[in-house]
Amino acid sequence: MAKAGKGKKMGVLSQDPHKVKDSGEKNLETAIGREIKALRVQQGVTFAELSGLTGLSISMLSKIENGYTSPSLTTLQLLANALSTPITSFFRRYEETRNAVHTKAGQGVETERAGTRAGHQYNLLGHLGPNASGVVVEPYLITLTEVSDTFPTFQHDGIELIYMLEGEIDYRHGDAIYLLRPGDTLFFDADSPHGPEVLRSLPARYLSIISYPQTK
Repeated sequence: MAKAGKGKKMGVLSQDPHKVKDSGEKNLETAIGREIKALRVQQGVTFAELSGLTGLSISMLSKIENGYTSPSLTTLQLLANALSTPITSFFRRYEETRNAVHTKAGQGVETERAGTRAGHQYNLLGHLGPNASGVVVEPYLITLTEVSDTFPTFQHDGIELIYMLEGEIDYRHGDAIYLLRPGDTLFFDADSPHGPEVLRSLPARYLSIISYPQTK
């Protein structure tokens, strides 16, 4: 059985979860810059090449892509021509709707997963369709109330986080077995076979949060 790490080493986050974006114009600048960068990278155009096509300096292009300056309509038209895209495409990220889903206690949508056994309940706690992040996240509340002789193993794209709420289970990931008690977490590559192996204390409840790339 795999053992949980004992150390509490502080990691370094790649982004600040408490960062506050500036409102209004700065948000628009950031949205335009991200769209220009995405189009440039997608087309394999370097800063030097885009500078040659538009007459804008590399430092100015960098400021635009990072949202540090507000480009004029003339500048946006130059960039649109160079990247062979309508000027309106630069505003798509700014215009996109950002949604939130509020699920009341006990109102999660009960669903089934392949291999689900009797006494294994899966409640989907919310779902966002296509969104600006490019990532799909599926949060489930899983409740196990009956012992079964065999347990399903799941294998799918993306990554998964399990947070144990109640009970105790042995959870398999690949060839390793992890004992999960309330408050424990398990974060793993979901492409490896995984699932509950032994139900030690029932009822068992845990959050399962699955994320994977959004497909168009």
